[in-house]
Amino acid sequence: MNVLFIGDIVGSVGRKALKQVLPALKSKYNPHIIIVNGENAAAGRGITQTIAREFFEWGVHGITMGNHTWDNKDIFEWIDEEPRIVRPANFPEGTPGQGYALIKANGKQLAIINLQGRTFLPPIDCPFRKAEDLVTLAKEKTNNILVDFHAEATSEKIAMGWHLAGHASIVVGTHTHVQTNDDRILPGGTAYLTDVGMSGPRDGVLGMDRNAVLHKFLTQLPTRFVVDEGDWHLHAVSVHIDDATGEATKIQKIRLTEDEWLLMQ
Repeated sequence: MNVLFIGDIVGSVGRKALKQVLPALKSKYNPHIIIVNGENAAAGRGITQTIAREFFEWGVHGITMGNHTWDNKDIFEWIDEEPRIVRPANFPEGTPGQGYALIKANGKQLAIINLQGRTFLPPIDCPFRKAEDLVTLAKEKTNNILVDFHAEATSEKIAMGWHLAGHASIVVGTHTHVQTNDDRILPGGTAYLTDVGMSGPRDGVLGMDRNAVLHKFLTQLPTRFVVDEGDWHLHAVSVHIDDATGEATKIQKIRLTEDEWLLMQ
């Protein structure tokens, strides 16, 4: 089976990129299942039910989240009724939503697990132990398992890759919005990439308006960050999994700018 995972969708620019490019990505990579990280989809912070529905209408099958999960407060009203969205599974017990889901599409099935790191982020439950529990649970249904580890520290992400090597089909990092160049197949058939990157404004700072970010660094004064409205770039990763074993056999990074997209039309 082929899995397409698209990095953090940031604001309206990121949503525009996804809508424009997804048909071509489907044609080129022939994914059976498409997952996106949507925790920045609504003006850079959180997601709305309307946006989630748009993603599903465009052909997305599952959405992972992260530390901005709760930034749009209306999510409390609908997340428990949406089985295709997962928030970090190591949030405290009793938190709304779910951290694990079984996605079925095009005759295939993929377990998706969302975890959040603790280095430079809030000290929530241990993501490594939670990963063990959920991978064991997922294997009761399928060998095809994707883990989105939403974490700040490169070292913590790499550690998670090795922790799940041979146990999960795919371990990818999100959150830092910068695509890394360390895609590989770990021993045991686990496709790994420290950070998939982002889909949103190319010329901002991690998707935010660069002037506001520079003002913050230069003055250390409180500054309101807003999503940049410039040209987009889209980062993703395509992974092929052996259905019989759940082992990844190929991983390929995807990088596309709006300029490149326009030249292709």
